[in-house]
Amino acid sequence: MHTNQTQSIESHEKVALSIVVPTYNESENIVKLIEAIRSNIPNTVYAEIIVVDDNSPDETGRIVENYIGFENDSVSSNNINNDKKSVIKVIHRENKNGLISAILEGIQSSMGENILVMDADFSHPPETIPKMLEKLSEPDCDLVIASRYVKGGSVIGWPIKRRIISKGATNIARHGLKISSIKDPMSGFFAFKRHVLQNITFDTTGYKLLLEILVKANNIKVKEIPYTFINRKVGESKLDNSVIFDYVRAVWRLYRYGRKSRHLSKLEKRKSILFLSKAARFYTVGASGLLMNFLVSFILQNSLLSNFFYIYATTIGIICSITSNFILNKAWTFEDRDFSLKHTLKQYGLYTGFSAFGAFVQLSLVYVFVQTYGMEYALSLLLAVAIASIGNFLFNKKWTFGEKIWG
Repeated sequence: MHTNQTQSIESHEKVALSIVVPTYNESENIVKLIEAIRSNIPNTVYAEIIVVDDNSPDETGRIVENYIGFENDSVSSNNINNDKKSVIKVIHRENKNGLISAILEGIQSSMGENILVMDADFSHPPETIPKMLEKLSEPDCDLVIASRYVKGGSVIGWPIKRRIISKGATNIARHGLKISSIKDPMSGFFAFKRHVLQNITFDTTGYKLLLEILVKANNIKVKEIPYTFINRKVGESKLDNSVIFDYVRAVWRLYRYGRKSRHLSKLEKRKSILFLSKAARFYTVGASGLLMNFLVSFILQNSLLSNFFYIYATTIGIICSITSNFILNKAWTFEDRDFSLKHTLKQYGLYTGFSAFGAFVQLSLVYVFVQTYGMEYALSLLLAVAIASIGNFLFNKKWTFGEKIWG
């Protein structure tokens, strides 16, 4: 059961801004952050700061609750009115259910005409808030993004690996989801007018709400302002393998959303989405074939029951995966519903031919890697299959299933 605590809001005040801050183990930052946010809220803006805590073991939520209680007691004991232009609310959640759900719960409990989302680790400087609100107040702006990648923006304190991951994820989102005009769609620091969320159903479990808004919102006007992202000084980074997996899953859902949102397949204009969607399906099928290929080949070459020459073992592994891959690609990847015998046999012949060519390339590469470069068989097999599969996808897309290469 969720519990909330909040300071009272004067009835004559209308909340103009709701600032949603999701937290997990931010006890070292949260009070300082609240104070910094408050000091950067313009005097003309009445705001609420909503902390959504996912049952932090370090009692972040309890610290915020004590902060609220101390302030309320101070006001009451001194018999004075609280003239602060902001109030604090804390939402205690029982479990760690993901960043998007935490932000959405904060938004659902909010009262502001405008909503701002930011992290609790000071990587999003509160000093940027006035600039964001100023930009958001313009009539031709529905959503403002604090961007690391527009002119004037930057990142401080990230290692090379983190920079590469971030830029890679950003480029996948920009070019794969047709939002290339946005420089930083992966930003977690943004503000928007409440109407932006109308008619949007959030169904990803990823960690970037902004990305889903940009893909699903209709005809909104977006602006970006630069800011300097500063890597956290205390606490632990939330970037781990589960976050990366959630991102990949979210992007895949948004690819599918792009496909389902069209009326007919032929009306889909976003060629990048069509191409990437087909490629993703083809390689998902290929992964099952790769697993079968690898296991059969490896077992035959290394098993106690047999000790095949590695070329023979590889050949048998290839044969075992071709038919199952054809059926799955026809029915799922390329959505070909014509299963008439003549048509299917023709396609199977083409598919087998291209697979045979891919097998020749694969066998040649395995031989070269093992004999010429002395590589381990397992690694040689994996590299050879990966290279040959690229050609398989393009040839089969074009000639077996009659589709354009790009689209």
